Amino acid sequence: MTDFDPEKFEDKYVHYFPQLQRAYKSAFETMNEEYDSTLIHGIDQQILNESEPVFENGRFRIRLPEDPHGRLTSVVVDDEKLDATLERYVDELEAEHHRVFGVERP
Repeated sequence: MTDFDPEKFEDKYVHYFPQLQRAYKSAFETMNEEYDSTLIHGIDQQILNESEPVFENGRFRIRLPEDPHGRLTSVVVDDEKLDATLERYVDELEAEHHRVFGVERP
């Protein structure tokens, strides 16, 4: 855990890069254990690679890139399964950010 300063998070890649990497790695490992590894790897490499963690109103959120369905080309998956898995993955990422930075979820 690290001392978290919301103002420094605006320049997160300078101040918190190792913590961000740890949060993403931990979320990936959790998801990879619970879901199809091919789908999780595809989401990680083709959707979440362009996501942006933000801290707003006392909580971490993950902003996804536009058209996540269109970005995922390495895996054939129906929209419903992708939506459910991506939603669960984003929730896991947000939880990991809260854990790594020691900020309680509202």
